[in-house]
Amino acid sequence: MDQSEAARKWLVQTALSYLGTPYVWGGDDPSGFDCSGFVLECLKSAGLISEHSDYTADSLLRALSATAVGEPSEGALLFTFDNDGKATHVAICLDLWFQIGASGGRSTTLDTQSAWRDNAYVKIRPIRYRPERHRILLPRY
Repeated sequence: MDQSEAARKWLVQTALSYLGTPYVWGGDDPSGFDCSGFVLECLKSAGLISEHSDYTADSLLRALSATAVGEPSEGALLFTFDNDGKATHVAICLDLWFQIGASGGRSTTLDTQSAWRDNAYVKIRPIRYRPERHRILLPRY
Protein backbone atom coordinates (compact mmCIF):
# COMPACT_ATOMS: atom_id res chain seq x y z
CA MET A 1 0.00 0.00 0.00
CA ASP A 2 1.48 3.37 -1.00
CA GLN A 3 1.28 6.53 1.10
CA SER A 4 -1.66 8.04 -0.81
CA GLU A 5 -3.72 4.85 -0.51
CA ALA A 6 -2.94 4.69 3.22
CA ALA A 7 -3.99 8.34 3.67
CA ARG A 8 -7.30 7.72 1.86
CA LYS A 9 -8.01 4.69 4.03
CA TRP A 10 -7.21 6.69 7.19
CA LEU A 11 -9.49 9.50 5.98
CA VAL A 12 -12.36 7.06 5.44
CA GLN A 13 -11.80 5.24 8.76
CA THR A 14 -11.80 8.57 10.60
CA ALA A 15 -15.00 9.61 8.83
CA LEU A 16 -16.71 6.34 9.75
CA SER A 17 -15.77 6.83 13.41
CA TYR A 18 -18.02 9.93 13.48
CA LEU A 19 -21.19 8.19 12.23
CA GLY A 20 -24.17 9.52 14.18
CA THR A 21 -22.48 12.74 15.31
CA PRO A 22 -25.04 15.56 15.25
CA TYR A 23 -25.07 18.16 12.49
CA VAL A 24 -24.63 21.65 13.95
CA TRP A 25 -24.45 24.71 11.68
CA GLY A 26 -20.88 26.05 11.84
CA GLY A 27 -19.78 23.04 13.91
CA ASP A 28 -16.20 21.89 13.57
CA ASP A 29 -15.61 19.37 16.36
CA PRO A 30 -17.04 16.04 17.53
CA SER A 31 -19.76 17.75 19.59
CA GLY A 32 -21.36 18.72 16.24
CA PHE A 33 -20.24 19.19 12.64
CA ASP A 34 -21.52 20.97 9.59
CA CYS A 35 -20.47 19.51 6.23
CA SER A 36 -17.18 21.36 5.86
CA GLY A 37 -16.33 21.07 9.57
CA PHE A 38 -16.72 17.30 9.30
CA VAL A 39 -14.54 16.97 6.20
CA LEU A 40 -11.93 19.33 7.68
CA GLU A 41 -11.72 17.30 10.89
CA CYS A 42 -11.18 14.13 8.88
CA LEU A 43 -8.55 15.78 6.63
CA LYS A 44 -6.74 17.15 9.71
CA SER A 45 -6.76 13.72 11.34
CA ALA A 46 -5.15 12.24 8.25
CA GLY A 47 -2.51 15.01 8.29
CA LEU A 48 -3.70 16.32 4.92
CA ILE A 49 -4.30 19.92 5.95
CA SER A 50 -3.06 22.18 8.72
CA GLU A 51 -4.58 21.85 12.18
CA HIS A 52 -5.42 25.56 12.03
CA SER A 53 -7.33 25.41 8.73
CA ASP A 54 -10.92 26.63 8.72
CA TYR A 55 -12.90 26.60 5.48
CA THR A 56 -16.42 26.58 4.13
CA ALA A 57 -17.18 24.02 1.42
CA ASP A 58 -16.49 26.65 -1.25
CA SER A 59 -13.23 27.93 0.25
CA LEU A 60 -12.03 24.35 0.86
CA LEU A 61 -12.61 23.58 -2.81
CA ARG A 62 -10.47 26.58 -3.78
CA ALA A 63 -7.72 25.88 -1.22
CA LEU A 64 -7.28 22.16 -1.90
CA SER A 65 -4.49 20.78 -3.94
CA ALA A 66 -6.52 18.14 -5.75
CA THR A 67 -7.10 16.31 -8.98
CA ALA A 68 -10.55 16.16 -10.57
CA VAL A 69 -11.65 12.58 -11.17
CA GLY A 70 -14.46 11.26 -13.30
CA GLU A 71 -16.11 8.98 -10.80
CA PRO A 72 -16.27 8.53 -7.03
CA SER A 73 -13.56 6.52 -5.30
CA GLU A 74 -12.46 5.88 -1.72
CA GLY A 75 -11.26 9.09 -0.08
CA ALA A 76 -12.33 11.44 -2.87
CA LEU A 77 -14.32 14.54 -1.93
CA LEU A 78 -17.72 15.15 -3.47
CA PHE A 79 -18.65 18.83 -3.80
CA THR A 80 -22.18 20.01 -4.61
CA PHE A 81 -22.78 23.36 -6.32
CA ASP A 82 -25.58 25.88 -6.44
CA ASN A 83 -26.78 27.55 -9.64
CA ASP A 84 -24.13 30.29 -9.31
CA GLY A 85 -21.27 27.77 -9.25
CA LYS A 86 -20.55 28.09 -5.53
CA ALA A 87 -19.76 24.88 -3.61
CA THR A 88 -22.48 24.54 -0.98
CA HIS A 89 -21.83 21.02 0.36
CA VAL A 90 -18.92 18.60 0.69
CA ALA A 91 -18.81 14.91 1.64
CA ILE A 92 -16.30 12.05 1.50
CA CYS A 93 -16.73 9.22 -0.99
CA LEU A 94 -16.56 5.76 0.56
CA ASP A 95 -16.51 3.98 -2.79
CA LEU A 96 -18.22 4.22 -6.16
CA TRP A 97 -21.72 4.15 -4.66
CA PHE A 98 -21.71 5.70 -1.16
CA GLN A 99 -20.69 8.92 0.58
CA ILE A 100 -20.39 9.94 4.22
CA GLY A 101 -21.05 13.45 5.38
CA ALA A 102 -22.72 15.75 7.88
CA SER A 103 -26.08 16.48 6.30
CA GLY A 104 -29.74 17.20 6.86
CA GLY A 105 -29.25 20.45 8.73
CA ARG A 106 -29.54 24.09 7.83
CA SER A 107 -28.69 27.46 9.33
CA THR A 108 -31.31 26.94 12.06
CA THR A 109 -29.76 23.64 13.20
CA LEU A 110 -27.74 25.14 16.02
CA ASP A 111 -27.69 22.45 18.72
CA THR A 112 -28.11 18.73 19.31
CA GLN A 113 -31.85 18.97 19.94
CA SER A 114 -32.49 20.71 16.64
CA ALA A 115 -30.19 18.21 14.89
CA TRP A 116 -32.32 15.28 16.05
CA ARG A 117 -35.49 17.19 15.15
CA ASP A 118 -34.12 17.83 11.64
CA ASN A 119 -32.72 14.28 11.20
CA ALA A 120 -29.33 15.93 10.77
CA TYR A 121 -26.16 14.03 11.59
CA VAL A 122 -23.13 12.33 10.05
CA LYS A 123 -24.61 9.62 7.87
CA ILE A 124 -23.92 7.40 4.90
CA ARG A 125 -25.98 8.07 1.81
CA PRO A 126 -25.95 6.82 -1.78
CA ILE A 127 -24.06 8.98 -4.22
CA ARG A 128 -26.44 10.49 -6.73
CA TYR A 129 -23.78 12.00 -8.92
CA ARG A 130 -24.96 14.61 -11.42
CA PRO A 131 -22.02 16.04 -13.39
CA GLU A 132 -23.75 19.39 -13.84
CA ARG A 133 -24.14 19.86 -10.05
CA HIS A 134 -21.18 17.95 -8.59
CA ARG A 135 -17.42 17.76 -8.79
CA ILE A 136 -15.32 14.90 -7.46
CA LEU A 137 -11.80 15.74 -6.36
CA LEU A 138 -9.07 13.48 -5.08
CA PRO A 139 -6.88 15.46 -2.65
CA ARG A 140 -3.18 15.07 -3.31
CA TYR A 141 -1.77 13.02 -0.51
